[in-house]
Parts: sequence; C-alpha cells; structure tokens
Amino acid sequence: MNQAVDQLVDGLIRYRLDLAYDGTDFAGWAKQPKLRTVHGELMKALITIFGPTKNDFSLRVAGRTDAGVHAEHQVVHLDLSPAQIKRLGRSNDLKMKLNAILPTDIRVSNAAVAPKHFHARYGATHRKYRYTIADATSGWNPLKARFNLWIKYPLDLEAMQEASKEFLGLHDFAAFSKPMPHGTTIRLLRSISVKRNKALGGVVEIELLADAFAHNMVRSIVGALIKAGAGRTTAADIAKALKSKSRIGHNYKVVTPEGLSLIEVGYPANKDLEAQVTMTQHTRSLEDD
Repeated sequence: MNQAVDQLVDGLIRYRLDLAYDGTDFAGWAKQPKLRTVHGELMKALITIFGPTKNDFSLRVAGRTDAGVHAEHQVVHLDLSPAQIKRLGRSNDLKMKLNAILPTDIRVSNAAVAPKHFHARYGATHRKYRYTIADATSGWNPLKARFNLWIKYPLDLEAMQEASKEFLGLHDFAAFSKPMPHGTTIRLLRSISVKRNKALGGVVEIELLADAFAHNMVRSIVGALIKAGAGRTTAADIAKALKSKSRIGHNYKVVTPEGLSLIEVGYPANKDLEAQVTMTQHTRSLEDD
C-alpha cells in the first residue's frame, strides 16, 4: 500500500475497500440505533484498528443496500491520517486486519490506497444487480434458501424477456421505485437480462445494469417481471404503468430482498475520475442525456 504524495488531501490518505456480505441478518447497509447493519459492523472493526472517530472516517459507499439484500461486490472509501495508518503496524495490511475482526458474513476482498479524485459513490459509472428466483421448474435447493426467492409456480421465460425490454433506456422510474426526499427517480437502465442458470438447477436470474438505481427500483421491476412470467400482466401493461410515473393504478409488488445481490460497481479510468465525480453530483433530468 504505497502512498503517493498527490493522494494526500488535507493530510489524509484515501483508501478503497472492496467487500462482500450476506445481507440476511443485517438491517441494511446504513447504521441504525440498536440494529445490526453492515456499516455498523464495519465501523466497529475500523475503530478497533484506528481508534475513535468523530466522522466515521468520512466513509462513503457505492450503493446503500436495504435490509436482507446481499453484495458480492460493494465498494467504500475512507480517509485516514498518517497517524492512524501507523496503527496498522509493520504488516500494513488493512485487509487482513479487518477480516480478522469482522463477523463471518462480511469479507473484505481488497484494501488499497485509492487513486486521486476517487469517490466510491460519485465516481461510479454503473451498478449491476442480480435477482435470483427458484420456481417450480428449477427446483428448490435448501442450501440456497438465503439467496433465492422461492415461488411455487413455473415462470414463462420468454414472456419475462419480452416484458423486460420496456424498462431499457432513460426513464422516470417513479412508478417502479420509492421516491426519496430531494432525490430523482430518473435513471438510465443500460441493460437487463432474464435467463435460466442451468449450472444452478435452472433458477431464473434477472440482471440489471444502470448508472444508479432508485430506492426499491430493482425489486419493483422484478415484481412486474414475475407477473409477466406468470401470465398475469403483459409488456403493454408494464409500458403503461412506467409511462404513468405513478405507483397508484398498478399492482406490481416490491418482492422480498433475499434474491437480490449487488454484483458489480464500475469506475472509469483514473484520469477520468474527477470528471465523473463532477458530472454525477449534478441532478439528472430527462433532458440531460
């Protein structure tokens, strides 16, 4: 973990952590009083290593996951002073020290000094999620119970694939998300795929890649696609609901979280990080793209 001089900001050095977690027993990412969260457990470990902090080491995350949602690849950054870094000792191995302290349902896969201008949230170019469904034709593997939505009827894959096309592109996803204060529900969904994974018994995997996702957006879209696969809605119905920009007037439910996992966070080349951060901090509108 060599520290370049141009990576010092106000005397601090920024680190990037890549991690994964089983979200089953967590009340989501963000710290909450008296609840077990990923952020809370990570802060406990960091404080054990570096001592008390007044600002959570300025830690930022690529995407805050909800209660029960998993992550195969999550990214955070934190800022440390030279004095704090000395507490790593001669090994200077933050990954090893964190994994020795963290509970077994959180693992750090990489810890390194971040490039100049790196920001875990604003520097990201995309996030990719996967939702996994075990239906009547795929069989139910009890070893995967914590990571699949189990349903008792078969799903029509072709109907789901056809319906999924309605979500592609730049849309206001207000009808398929939960608005947040001062936030926007306009998102660019770059790709969506619906397939069966034969290696896992034929479970249905829905993968979505976007610049970012609005709250509950993925699970709302999956709920609509399940209805399409069950023959209870059509692509035209979904298009109409999306165009309405309202959650009132359709009955697509937000599915439960156990099948959902954040599987990828993308960043530009180091030379483009500053421009990406600046662009992302501007509020997106339909006219922007």
